[in-house]
Amino acid sequence: MRFVWAIALVALVAGCTSSDPSPAPSANGGSPPAWSEPADYSYVLTRGCDAAKPLGRYQVTVASGAVSAADRLDATTVTPTASADADLGPATGDSGEEIEAFTLKELLEMAQTATDDGAQVSTTYDTADGHPTKVSIDVGQGPECWSVADYKA
Repeated sequence: MRFVWAIALVALVAGCTSSDPSPAPSANGGSPPAWSEPADYSYVLTRGCDAAKPLGRYQVTVASGAVSAADRLDATTVTPTASADADLGPATGDSGEEIEAFTLKELLEMAQTATDDGAQVSTTYDTADGHPTKVSIDVGQGPECWSVADYKA
């Protein structure tokens, strides 16, 4: 079963402490450069706050400002027996939950919406070009994290 995190996030967000999703300062004390989303790019999206045990990794391709492909990099395929009545989905060691991949602009919009709704949000950016590299959102039930790697414009 596919799970659309953005919709669930809006449904789950309730009053918590607020934080600022604006660009975090870089190591030299300045802010990263302003990032403008290109029409076409790719990146690897990792879901989960524990880098050693991610909940999912996806190779995401964005074309003309929309996700054109999202391939799960760490899914294990399960072949059900002929007598199985239910679709088992991917076997990931936990619930097998899938997410809809999103553009980086949508990730930043999700962080802003969560902030506006009172969630604790932390966003970090690449110091070279300003694209988001990590977003953490906590609506009071523990954080949900997304990391961005291998970004190629």
